[in-house]
Amino acid sequence: MYTPPFHMNDAHMNDDRPDAVLLSAFALGDRQAALVLTHRLTPRVMGQAYRMLGDRAEAEDVAQEAMMQLWKIAPNWDADRAKVTTWLYRIVANLCTDRLRKSGRGVDLEAVAEPEDDAPSATDRMQTQARAHAVQAALGDLPERQAQAVALRHLEDLSNPQIAEIMDTSVRTVESLIARGKRALVARLSGRKAELGFEDDT
Repeated sequence: MYTPPFHMNDAHMNDDRPDAVLLSAFALGDRQAALVLTHRLTPRVMGQAYRMLGDRAEAEDVAQEAMMQLWKIAPNWDADRAKVTTWLYRIVANLCTDRLRKSGRGVDLEAVAEPEDDAPSATDRMQTQARAHAVQAALGDLPERQAQAVALRHLEDLSNPQIAEIMDTSVRTVESLIARGKRALVARLSGRKAELGFEDDT
């Protein structure tokens, strides 16, 4: 797991002030509030970026850039506008989508792997890898907003209202984007169900 590059004592680790309060404190010059917030949020940001990009170095770059943007907007933060975490999810999703689009890649679903402790057989691992590549390629063919909505729902396990906030749209639009995206994925993979080991009703 990614660890922010600093150390804090137990008192600081147990600081339970809300994210927005810590961000406001940082804007007023409280450096320790920034350290607490960084320690709290960076692993989440890093995890989201890694699941979308599948590359740790790139995920670290995105996490750093997202946190830098957070510090820049701190003086003008409006707690009534959105949660800090929701704002960060939006920034990370946009940064990752930009990188994926520029590189011609789709969202990397290989990052969502089975636990190694289960010790799957070589055949199972090969099939899992084949599924990941197939779904990743299919997802990469989707329109950008459909791919982003599907990734946030099924990679990040966010609710539709959370996704609506992140994508700055309505829940109804999110539902439509996810439904269309899933239909498109099914259509693209329908001819490979047997090869990939999907059930008929998948």
